[in-house]
Amino acid sequence: MTLIPVTTSPVPPDRGCGGDIALVARALPLFPVERTMRLAALAEARGCAPVRIGWAAAFIRGYALVARELPILRTWLARGLRPRFATAAESVATLAVNRPETGTDRLFFARIPRPESTPLTAIQDAIDGCTTRPVAEAFRRQLELERLPGPLRRAILRWNMGSASRKRPARIGTFSLSTLAGFQATNRFHPTLCTTSLSYGPLERDGRCLVTLIADHRVLDGATAARALERLEHVLTAEIATEVATGDARPGLPPAAAA
Repeated sequence: MTLIPVTTSPVPPDRGCGGDIALVARALPLFPVERTMRLAALAEARGCAPVRIGWAAAFIRGYALVARELPILRTWLARGLRPRFATAAESVATLAVNRPETGTDRLFFARIPRPESTPLTAIQDAIDGCTTRPVAEAFRRQLELERLPGPLRRAILRWNMGSASRKRPARIGTFSLSTLAGFQATNRFHPTLCTTSLSYGPLERDGRCLVTLIADHRVLDGATAARALERLEHVLTAEIATEVATGDARPGLPPAAAA
């Protein structure tokens, strides 16, 4: 038998939160529903827009508009002797943000409140801030959480996930978005603590885009998720495409809040 040299090193603190979310999410009965959307109209609007609007901003606002129509997308299962549904009055998007630092990729999570009532330009500004502001400023709360012992971090996540508190949407979000489309890859299934989570792949030349909605089976079924995706496609190619083309610049969102 050939013995191969092996080196070891401490697990970097920044792997903590991502790993914790993956572990805690294993308890959720998540399932994916997919739809190939035809988004040529939105792509054309982005191409001639007076200001740059990224796909993530468009999907976040579009899905929040759908969630305004469908309260089940703002609902989660709250713990207790008798489990009950809790529904937030407004959406809070949780955005997975990749930040390359010192030669490695770090995963952060930002909260974007009330995207259904916030202009696209303000949502885009918040996303840009997540990628350009100093990490210690943009993700202060997540960095504080990473300094805690792993069992305590996971206990905090589980408590927040099952809480019916008014603070729960700000701490966990009502839906999340994670995508690798910018790397020309598709992330069709990822851990999430939210009832629903969006992912989309690269846009094909003919305007088609594979969009995945991951959902908590305790709260909604596949038919509801499929209808939400159908409605999202219409919103993206109608309301969102129009807003992108006109470059709505109304004042709106403050910088995104960190996890």
